[in-house]
Amino acid sequence: MVAALGESVSRNLEDVADTEHDPGEHFITCLVLEIPDDAPSAAEMINCGHPPPLLVHDQRVTVLNAQQPLPPLGVCERPIEDDRIDPFTFEGGDMLVLYTDGVIEARSPSGAFYPLAERLASFPTSSPDTLLHHLHRDLLTHIGGHPADDAALLVIERTPSHRPHLTPHPSGHHQHHPSGSPPPPGR
Repeated sequence: MVAALGESVSRNLEDVADTEHDPGEHFITCLVLEIPDDAPSAAEMINCGHPPPLLVHDQRVTVLNAQQPLPPLGVCERPIEDDRIDPFTFEGGDMLVLYTDGVIEARSPSGAFYPLAERLASFPTSSPDTLLHHLHRDLLTHIGGHPADDAALLVIERTPSHRPHLTPHPSGHHQHHPSGSPPPPGR
């Protein structure tokens, strides 16, 4: 998918951008994530020049830097090899914080960049909505107004897997018990 996106950007960039007068200034950063349902703690990413996601696990924040990042889409054409895929652990209750460079490049009135990872570690992570609310309010306070550049935040929470618990029924068929507890005696 990343290779197809890169080809599309390169092919269509000339139609929408003035690449003759601004060479090298037209590109798209992207982060592609795969979070499979059937692997409750596994995930993968390919990073094409985008700010790295932040993983919140047990109130600890980890920057998920790509081992072999790719350049932004539109900068050069080259095939994507499997070794560019970075696996990471994403367990139930963990949160991923995705953001644009407008968030980490937002400056305070004194010129200090917004320290997203540091601030993230200080906020409660009871829910994605709560976390986004704290980050948004804190970012605006840090800037002292509204961001000069586009700024976007997205929080993804991995919910614990709730696989149905099946218990054998005397008839030989299985019964689904959503609570995971066996049926009452005599049923």
